[in-house]
Amino acid sequence: MSQPVPDFERGVEAAVFASSEPLTVADIIAHVGEGDVRGALDMIAQRHAGTGIELVERGGRWHFQTPGDLAHLLRRTREEPRRLSRAALEVLAIIAYHEPVSRAEIEAIRGVQTAKGTLDVLMEAGWIRPAGRRDVPGRPLIYKTTPDFLTHFGLESRRDLPGIDDLRAAGLLEPVDVAFDALELEPAEDSD
Repeated sequence: MSQPVPDFERGVEAAVFASSEPLTVADIIAHVGEGDVRGALDMIAQRHAGTGIELVERGGRWHFQTPGDLAHLLRRTREEPRRLSRAALEVLAIIAYHEPVSRAEIEAIRGVQTAKGTLDVLMEAGWIRPAGRRDVPGRPLIYKTTPDFLTHFGLESRRDLPGIDDLRAAGLLEPVDVAFDALELEPAEDSD
């Protein structure tokens, strides 16, 4: 017979389970009071390991989720997310890798203008937010990613974003010299 779960651990589990959004340790303490919250979270995660739900930490915030190997069972009940445009994906990647970043800096990196609607879509999704203003003439708004961005993409922190070598290994980037060779540039003709 298993041992009873301590009341404090049960309270931590109830607070995380009942929350509509992931909770920080400070949020949990606000619900259950002072105690070994991290120890309780570790015990809860161990108890749920290998079951139909798991307790995970993403960006310093804790929540329950369905294990990845069971996600296919729930796909029918999930609403299909709206696909982001290529421009929105580019802007999101720039913000994630260069934050905090202004709209002008995003446009300089992309080489094209960024529609205000693109930033609005990312803010509505809850993946970016204004992070203040740059201390330069005009004081432009700067943007950064949110904890919801980390949660949605399964990242513990921005350090978990793939690097250049990871992207190249996945076939998402071509080495520059290969790309130039593929262009097969021909010498310009003389106009004498």
